[in-house]
Amino acid sequence: MTIAAVGAVLLGQLGEAAMLAFFFSISEGLEEYSLARARRGLRALLSLVPAQTVVLRDGTERVVSPADLRVGDRMIVKPGERVATDGIVRNGRSALDVSAITGESVPIEAGIDDKVFAGFINGVGALEVEVIAPAEDNSLARIVRIVEAEHSRKGASERLADRIATPLVPGILIASTVIAAVGSVFGEPAVWIHRALVVLVAASPCALAIAVPVTVVAAVGAASRFGVLIKGGAALEALGRVRGICLDKTGTLTRNRPVVLEVATANGTPREHVLAVAAALEARSEHPLARAILAEARALGPKAAVDVEAVPGAGLTGRLDGRLVRLGRPGWLEPGPLDDKLKKMQQAGASVVLVEDDGVLIGAIAVRDELRPEAREVVSWLRSRGYHVAMLTGDNRATAAALATEAGIDVVHAELRPEDKVRLVRQLGRERSTAMVGDGVNDAPALAGADVGIAMGAMGTDVAIETADVALMGDDLRHLSQVLHHARQVRGIMLQNIGLSLTIIVVLVPLALLGVLGLAAVVFVHEVAEVVVIANGVRAGRARPLHSLLLPAPQSPGALATAEM
Repeated sequence: MTIAAVGAVLLGQLGEAAMLAFFFSISEGLEEYSLARARRGLRALLSLVPAQTVVLRDGTERVVSPADLRVGDRMIVKPGERVATDGIVRNGRSALDVSAITGESVPIEAGIDDKVFAGFINGVGALEVEVIAPAEDNSLARIVRIVEAEHSRKGASERLADRIATPLVPGILIASTVIAAVGSVFGEPAVWIHRALVVLVAASPCALAIAVPVTVVAAVGAASRFGVLIKGGAALEALGRVRGICLDKTGTLTRNRPVVLEVATANGTPREHVLAVAAALEARSEHPLARAILAEARALGPKAAVDVEAVPGAGLTGRLDGRLVRLGRPGWLEPGPLDDKLKKMQQAGASVVLVEDDGVLIGAIAVRDELRPEAREVVSWLRSRGYHVAMLTGDNRATAAALATEAGIDVVHAELRPEDKVRLVRQLGRERSTAMVGDGVNDAPALAGADVGIAMGAMGTDVAIETADVALMGDDLRHLSQVLHHARQVRGIMLQNIGLSLTIIVVLVPLALLGVLGLAAVVFVHEVAEVVVIANGVRAGRARPLHSLLLPAPQSPGALATAEM
């Protein structure tokens, strides 16, 4: 553009040079405005932190800035106020509005020892919250930093645009020079130099350069508003191509609130002893099944085992009062006299762990995690849109099959170790682009091994946000449908923008070379095209409401063709 403007001035075409500079300035301004506006959607998350908060220091309440909060401080969060940074409730109970962060409209209950995060809005009860992260390193700040850093990771469409633009610029400079030189030898120099400058402008890849970045920034900002973290253009592009979905069972398809259904005993062991040994091993575990066992055994006041070690995909070992104790899945521990009882528990859809004390089997504990109420609806939506859906779980086949039938899933892979999940995800990825959906902790290897890793309920979970390409901040599985629909639409917009940008160049260059269009006309068409590309890219900042997505899919032949795009 600069070369063309200087050349026009040297040829005495001052009006055309001014027109070029004017239109180009307008398009550059619109480009900067659109990018800034799209980024504001993400940065707006930080505005959810209040300007001031009340902290309890030396027995008195003080009003301080969130930046002055230190780990260990006690915040007083009154009804209607926002939580200033991440913390743990030490006193009080309330319902919290988390919709601005996770996209979930139903308030969550928070009481003593529950985690709360920056930006949550307190309901009717005052809370005393112990600070666990400074303001500059709370969950919201980490999310914004990660996404802004990940914008540098380019998706396939963005790389395609770069691959086209990189040779195009020097190529068209050389072509314009050749046109000017050859035309000057065989024709009027002023005419052909002018045409060479017009060709130079006609082939300018301005629209191509901005076609994808505007779309990506707008789309990622829109996703953050409905509680989904997408880590840059590469993740967004890959998500739009996904055709297979692997769903973990515990914490993804289920509510992640398991309860103990039954405790079976062996060798005359009291029920309380079985629970006490199991709870001693699970005392420091964050696994959902562990929480159910600990809750059931809380009244017994069990003590923690020592030298506890996890055996990946099998169970736990440790020492209790000098005795070797173990807890794990059937197969790693033998059920012995409880074999028939074990099968009945599994047929009822329960996960079963066996407990061993000093080499002797003492019991089995059946735990069941109920299916999420929206799970069947989401699976039905996925299948109706042509996604191949499979369940991957480390649980036994009987339990997995019972829950998969309830959810409407036909393909079940059970009794998988972490390394088995990785292998299977990669195998399915060779057949079709596949996303793995898990809790981001136990499924971290599988998330990393999939084409796209999607972490469920990742708010405040560092490993989930770091490992996954996409993080669903809340626990509503319908956000999976929403982000998949969003990514498909955005990918379509990317392809539209690239196609339009290339079409403009292909059409304008011959017209410029033949002298049909002058410099002002080419500049006008080019900049109008850039404005159209920007406006189309900004459309990616729109997201359909959650409730409007889970409707019956269109059954016309054209519907699937559109979805495939």
